[in-house]
Amino acid sequence: MQQAKSLNEPRFDDFKLQDPSLFKSFAYIGGSWCGAENGKTLEVTNPANGYVIGSIPAQSGEDALLAVGAAEDAFQDWSATLPQERAQLLKKWYALMQEHREDLAILMTTEQGKPISECRGEIDYGADFAEFYAEEAKRPNIEGVTSHLKGAEIELWREPVGVVALVTPWNFPSAMITRKAAAALAAGCTVIVHPSKETPYSALALAELAERAGFPKGVFNVVTGEAPEIVKPWTEDARVRLLSFTGSTEIGRLLYEQCAGTVKKLVMELGGHAPFIVYEDADLDLAVKCAISAKFATSGQDCLAANRFFVAKAVYKDFCKKFVEETAKLSVGFGMDDPDIGPLMHERAIAKQDAHVKDALDKGAKLLLGGKTHQLGPLFYEPTVLADVSDDALILHEETFGPVAAITPFKPEDDIIARANETNYGLIAYVHTQDPRRIYKASRALEFGMVAINRTKVTGAPIPFGGVKQSGLGREGARQGLEEFTEIKYVCRDFDVA
Repeated sequence: MQQAKSLNEPRFDDFKLQDPSLFKSFAYIGGSWCGAENGKTLEVTNPANGYVIGSIPAQSGEDALLAVGAAEDAFQDWSATLPQERAQLLKKWYALMQEHREDLAILMTTEQGKPISECRGEIDYGADFAEFYAEEAKRPNIEGVTSHLKGAEIELWREPVGVVALVTPWNFPSAMITRKAAAALAAGCTVIVHPSKETPYSALALAELAERAGFPKGVFNVVTGEAPEIVKPWTEDARVRLLSFTGSTEIGRLLYEQCAGTVKKLVMELGGHAPFIVYEDADLDLAVKCAISAKFATSGQDCLAANRFFVAKAVYKDFCKKFVEETAKLSVGFGMDDPDIGPLMHERAIAKQDAHVKDALDKGAKLLLGGKTHQLGPLFYEPTVLADVSDDALILHEETFGPVAAITPFKPEDDIIARANETNYGLIAYVHTQDPRRIYKASRALEFGMVAINRTKVTGAPIPFGGVKQSGLGREGARQGLEEFTEIKYVCRDFDVA
């Protein structure tokens, strides 16, 4: 493993931190900052302008397995550490995230592009998991069970699963790590993290803060490079007992197959295709406000983003008019200027917006706003509104992952719940109505892991985040999120034996 000799300076002139040591250009394995065995590197660019921020090691499968070894070596001592001690380290990690909140937000907007206020919000959101699981670390207890056997005493123990691999995406480069890692660390697992090659610096800054917090060597590791080079060896290594992945359903399926040989536990948060249903009795102003938030947060690059807007015909014209008016007010710009919409991550995302818009228009949709790349640059896309979108349009069947809203009307006699459920995805659904009967029916009948009624924001550390169908496996957050990183051991003891 090539050891780090010095840190590269960021090459983007406007990239300034109060604490420059948070900018790390090396991976973190076994408590050491290191390069790649082969000496190769990858450049990281700012999506807003294409400027090179810096470089990271393009580590190999050998490096990935070194991280597994480091985590395995650390596991026995870490799992035996008192829960109160693990809790104290997580609290220190949380405090350091809060102390360096602004620098972490600047790092994020520079490598990811999202508006700085959204980045600050993500740092707060992500840090909350460290604080929450600091408390949860002390809660798993031995559970007694009434015995069905004469003379026997039964107990259920929760034990940490072992070394866990965490594979995280570029759209939430900090919170997706803390949501997974804090739960795993609280449970007594050691972690190996692979962040997206497009947004590695947020992950490496978290490793720096974990080191400052006092986590022992090998407990928290970050391996950088191309995902296939890093992750495939982890899926094949029996020492890795659980893989947690956030990303597309397509990649999730591939990892599912690759993990079969070692029968790993899996926690997966995959794609979304959220319906946003507006009934005729909805508070229309509130519905529009929530629709804007549900569609355009993170420039639409969010698995929770509303992708299909179903609006009752009685209020359809008014909703479309108000929605277009509010969308037209959204500003587009560079993250540090704190606009409403930042750049998309790469050219593939722009191509998908264009393809979905063209397909919808070819099938009879009306373009009410936007519909093309923004003049600011090749990775900026205009906030776009399509109306009268046909049921056979691609955008009503595929996740758009960008700032394009597709609106279609429904009639009172339509089974709108069935239309909303007509997808392989099942992460979140949004419903706006004042009728308690509709609220109850929709909450029960919608085939989604989460349902938001008359609001958009529903996530947070205390709730079990996750989907059904092909939107994922397991839950993140809440007590359930910690339990994913444990196994149940059943102990049956004969108390009649002298």
